[in-house]
Amino acid sequence: MGDAPTAELDALLDGGGWEVGDTFEGSPAPPVPVSLGRTACYVVMAVLFNEEGAVLLVQEAKPECRGRWYLPAGRMEPGEGVVEALRREVKEESGLECEPITLLALEERGPAWIRFAFLARPAGGTLKTLEEADAESLQATWWSGDPRELPLRSLDILPVLDLATRYHRSPPHPPTLPRELPCAPLCLRLLLPFTNTAGDLWVLLGTAGTPHLPVVACGTSPPKLHGGLCLPVLRLLRDCLSWDPHPRALGLLGVQHRAGGPGGADGICFNVVLSTPPSTHGDVPPKLSDPTLRWWHVEEEGLRGRILQRLQATVPIRS
Repeated sequence: MGDAPTAELDALLDGGGWEVGDTFEGSPAPPVPVSLGRTACYVVMAVLFNEEGAVLLVQEAKPECRGRWYLPAGRMEPGEGVVEALRREVKEESGLECEPITLLALEERGPAWIRFAFLARPAGGTLKTLEEADAESLQATWWSGDPRELPLRSLDILPVLDLATRYHRSPPHPPTLPRELPCAPLCLRLLLPFTNTAGDLWVLLGTAGTPHLPVVACGTSPPKLHGGLCLPVLRLLRDCLSWDPHPRALGLLGVQHRAGGPGGADGICFNVVLSTPPSTHGDVPPKLSDPTLRWWHVEEEGLRGRILQRLQATVPIRS
């Protein structure tokens, strides 16, 4: 059956990354490199609490929402890293320096719009006042009340605030931060475990070259730009596995991005796990219709336990 990608799995289960190769499962044509600002839009958002538990809010200066309140947020610029963009946006809008703690959520509307919501901590600076108002924001404040008491730019920050509060009290997943690894296209590396009623565990592998976790490309042509990130994964399951497992959800294990990647591209690899219910129709995984894929039976108990544990401890992906 060949070697198993234990080093790759170890890295991903610890929230790390792994180099993206030239092979993309389910993609006969090479995927198109991502051009930030042209074929993709990445947005960063930050939740910061002070020592008293108040949350950092900024008052918008944009004409369409002037005077309303929101979390520090904004678009990444071409050639900019995810964490670099986070620090810049928080500084520009609030006057504060920050250090990221973890990703709280990945919010997406397909490759054309992806938002990274972070929990971060203050690391210096002073709050912007009305006397310092500019095109980025009017002012910033630490708000200890219910944010709904303020005129908000959008209620979409409320679920993010809820995630941040819960993480602050009891982290549901390990700290997860982007890793600097280059990637030209937008793609997902898939950890797909299959368990039977007896508790046996298999993992789907790609077999082209060295055995590896399958990588599927997103947004390979403009008509696909508005599809959800999960669509390539579901397409792989349908076309290559002839299987509709009615998946529960995709969960994020990690993010790989390096500003100005191959050819100046700003691609991202999302390392994801697909949670599926145990099979009640057989003791072995479904047959594969694609010869470039195979199932690997995970027999090492420690690795098996780590995989099962991470199924319950991932950063949520919201479409």
